Amino acid sequence: MAEHEPTTEQLAQIAAENEEDEHSVNYKPPAQKSIKEIQELDQDDESLRKYKETLLGPVPAAVDPKAPNVVVTKLTLVCTSAPLPLELDLTGDLEKFKKESFMMKEGVEYRIKISFKVNKEIVSGLRYQQQTFRKGVKVDKTDYMVGSYGPRVDEYEFLTPIEETPKGMLARGCYHMKSLFTDDDKTKHLSWDWNLNISKEWKN
Repeated sequence: MAEHEPTTEQLAQIAAENEEDEHSVNYKPPAQKSIKEIQELDQDDESLRKYKETLLGPVPAAVDPKAPNVVVTKLTLVCTSAPLPLELDLTGDLEKFKKESFMMKEGVEYRIKISFKVNKEIVSGLRYQQQTFRKGVKVDKTDYMVGSYGPRVDEYEFLTPIEETPKGMLARGCYHMKSLFTDDDKTKHLSWDWNLNISKEWKN
């Protein structure tokens, strides 16, 4: 109810507490090599060649040269107690997610799963970044190192560590999320906005 909405001061305090939890990772990206360069290295070493085939997997045979190297296909909130799957199909109209909301119960454990494809070249240092806003105030920011991946036919999936939805009267309500999938080269592979509504009980 309106009288239980958090004040701007309370939101600022939540943001300050979350800020303390952030830490930067000293990460230096490796030198970039193309799939072709890697495959051509040590061609005379049969065991190493087979190892690289195992490591890289089946590379897509023919890819549209105009297609993006990284395609983010889906965001899923993985929660065992949810009555329905909580998925965002990121291959269509992203604008509609600004008008819709995921509904989640307070105090439940969940993980975010990002599904994506790598089509042509190895991509180094993929990251998933997420900013959380409440009533226009940024209350949290998370930055997950996803890693480096080579092209393959199948999708990759990345799972964040287990988190818990906020709980309590002040925590209930709508949160606006800004998500970004990027890499070492600061390439913005995809950015999208979505909403998360925390309620006392699960709702359809």
